[in-house]
Amino acid sequence: MFNLKDETRDEFMLTGPFKNKGYDWWWHSFTAINEQTGEEKPFFIEFFTCNPGKGGKEPVFGQLPENKKKGIRPSYLMVKVGCWGTEHVQLHRFFGWDAVKLQGKAPFSVEAEDCFVSDTKLRGSVKLSEQEVAEHPEYMCDAGEITWNLTIDKQVAFNVGYGASKLFRTIKAFEMYWHAEGMKTLYSGAITFNGQQYRVTPECSYGYADKNWGRGFTSPWVWLSSCNLTSRVTGKKLENSVFDIGGGKPKIYFLPLNRKLLGAFWHEGKEYEFNFSKFWTMPKTEFNCFETDTEIVWHVKQQNRKAVMITDITCKKEEMLHVNYEAPDGSKRHNRLWNGGNGTGRVQLFEKKGKELILIDDMDVTNIGCEYGEYDR
Repeated sequence: MFNLKDETRDEFMLTGPFKNKGYDWWWHSFTAINEQTGEEKPFFIEFFTCNPGKGGKEPVFGQLPENKKKGIRPSYLMVKVGCWGTEHVQLHRFFGWDAVKLQGKAPFSVEAEDCFVSDTKLRGSVKLSEQEVAEHPEYMCDAGEITWNLTIDKQVAFNVGYGASKLFRTIKAFEMYWHAEGMKTLYSGAITFNGQQYRVTPECSYGYADKNWGRGFTSPWVWLSSCNLTSRVTGKKLENSVFDIGGGKPKIYFLPLNRKLLGAFWHEGKEYEFNFSKFWTMPKTEFNCFETDTEIVWHVKQQNRKAVMITDITCKKEEMLHVNYEAPDGSKRHNRLWNGGNGTGRVQLFEKKGKELILIDDMDVTNIGCEYGEYDR
């Protein structure tokens, strides 16, 4: 069982050693409709927290040359917001920890000035001029303006199990943790991007919400998810389905587990899970991610004792961006972390009958959130 709601996993996790060397973020992505043109455009909004134990009145930037020389670690709340498509941006707004109002225990909330996030609400604004961005490369972002006011309804969860259990959270065993309280999420409200008005409706938002926390980032880094699927078998849109794949090379303390992914498919109310931590299900994963001149390509084959899932996705580079984070130790190793919201592709789901594979469904997929990146360790 993976569709188990657990709001305690959405709590603020930067306690113990993670307080001085850790990050915690809440990610949201969805599709909005331009009020004037009717065009669909995918957006993302993230609240990223880093090293609260090092914080104070002002944000501390790890990429400033003087801080890098002195080994000063970053410390701030970063509100990251942006959009994908041919016109794509990522905008960052930073707050010192003294400006942050935090409700760490469930139900969590994070607030700084007009920016707010909880399990049910999302509002705020970010505005940067070309001059600000040019003068502050440590902001790691583009210029532009986005405001938003949204409600969140998390429908289907991907509870990854033992890896993010209370025991493993307490002992801080993993380098990077993951929990998707809303791998299918309905968003509603309004968003404004550079003066253009967009509406967000539950039935067309194709929304997603998860969180990550830890002391470092995985490499390779893989993420794929969508709830906009149409069956090639029946020709019908699947209204109660969503898949989610994530991971790369998880670490337990300093021991890497090579090329491991977590995967889940909620197919019209039935669960199919491919989770390396549940060894009794005999999970196996093969994946290949690569760049062409114009696209990022993902091929993932996952299986357990009872089922097989084959996922083939592409996303145009011109509609993606290199998403920027600095790690809690002040390093910035991921400099080509491709991030998109317009992926398209195909997912095939099979049931195992002895040595035979029986097709459950063959699906076309759009509005796919997708990430891929690697760095030299």
